[in-house]
Amino acid sequence: MAVAAPLFDAQVVLPRGLYPAPLVGIHRWFAAEFGHYLVADPPPFFRGLVWLDLAFLWPVCVANLYGILARRPWSAATSIMAGVYVLTYMSAIFGEMLGSGRTTPKLIQLYVPFALAAFCVVSAHAQHRLLLLHLMPQLLGRKGSRSDAIRWERQPSVMVLAPNCLLVTLKMVGP
Repeated sequence: MAVAAPLFDAQVVLPRGLYPAPLVGIHRWFAAEFGHYLVADPPPFFRGLVWLDLAFLWPVCVANLYGILARRPWSAATSIMAGVYVLTYMSAIFGEMLGSGRTTPKLIQLYVPFALAAFCVVSAHAQHRLLLLHLMPQLLGRKGSRSDAIRWERQPSVMVLAPNCLLVTLKMVGP
């Protein structure tokens, strides 16, 4: 993302004349090869997402790349920020692609790894104790106790599909 956002994603919102012909050619090849109708003829909401990519995700990814390579402790925070953003971005993209009927299986297969990687990053860095102590009693519909939290903490990872179809991770991989 640190490289792709300014070189490829930005071609959706910036004039193509700013880019060398080989980069424009790769961008057009990508849109044709994967049947990426959002890139080929971007609707306004997609342009907005790309502007968000450039304004928020790109700087976070550059900082995250530096943080990981330099082994900075704050890289966990930038990883979570990028992961949450990508999950939000992917929900909008998947909603459009699945709802439009214009998507190809190849295009879905392109985006699924991004969504899974973002979910894994967010899950791996989340603090499960807060969820266990505060969310679990609410999901059980009763007042929870410290012993309930300890009992749940000792269980293997548990995923609950809440009634509103929000995937809530009750116990996640350690930090």
